[in-house]
Amino acid sequence: MTAGDGLTYTYHLNRLAGTVLNGVPQYDAQGAANKWAGTTGLAIAGALNTLYASRNSGRNYNYDLQGALNALAGTSGLGINEAAARIAS
Repeated sequence: MTAGDGLTYTYHLNRLAGTVLNGVPQYDAQGAANKWAGTTGLAIAGALNTLYASRNSGRNYNYDLQGALNALAGTSGLGINEAAARIAS
C-alpha cells in the first residue's frame, strides 16, 4: 500500500471498524466508516461527521472527508491517508 492510493485509507478505516481479516479489509471505505460510526447508508464524510459529533456532545459538524478525518485525529493539514493512519495508531 502506498499513501495516496486510497488503500491505506481504506485499510485504516477497516482496522478501526474491526473489519480486517487476515490483513485484508472486508469493507470498502464507506462500509467501514458506517460500521465504525454505527450508521448505515451514509456517505463517508457523513458517517465520520456523525461519529465526530457523537464524541463532541452531539453538536452538528459539517466537514469534508479530509476535514472530518483530521478532526477525529486531532490534527490539521494532513492528507486523508495520513489522518486515517494517525487515528488508527
